[in-house]
Amino acid sequence: MRKTIISDTSCFIVLSNIDEMELLYKVYSEVVTTPEIADEFGEKLPEWVIVSKVKDSAYQQILELQIDKGESSAIALALETPDSTVILDDYKARKIASSLNLPYIGTVGVIVKAKLLGIIPSIKPILDKMKATNFRLSAELERDALLAAKE
Repeated sequence: MRKTIISDTSCFIVLSNIDEMELLYKVYSEVVTTPEIADEFGEKLPEWVIVSKVKDSAYQQILELQIDKGESSAIALALETPDSTVILDDYKARKIASSLNLPYIGTVGVIVKAKLLGIIPSIKPILDKMKATNFRLSAELERDALLAAKE
């Protein structure tokens, strides 16, 4: 069985803003998200994104006391989905995922993975495009990503 990849809104937004949404497809071929995230994104999602509702909304509602609705729904769906990884960029959401022993990756991690799989020749041009948006990319994260991508 293949690992399920669940994405939060920020990954969709930044990749869409820099015209790199297809990277998600090339790396994972299928991504799952929630109706809340689809609404937050506000545009039509590609056909390879599956929208799946959280079955038990109680946990999602508890998470919403700490993080936004989209992140809460992504984490709640990941808790219900065996062998899943959630794409999260928000620091607080990542801390919560970690405390729940949920595997997660960020958008930058997806780009590094694309490079390591040979899908893209370099992450630097994509990181530069990301920095030109409102995506917060610290010098430390950029350096770590370039090292991880062997650049």
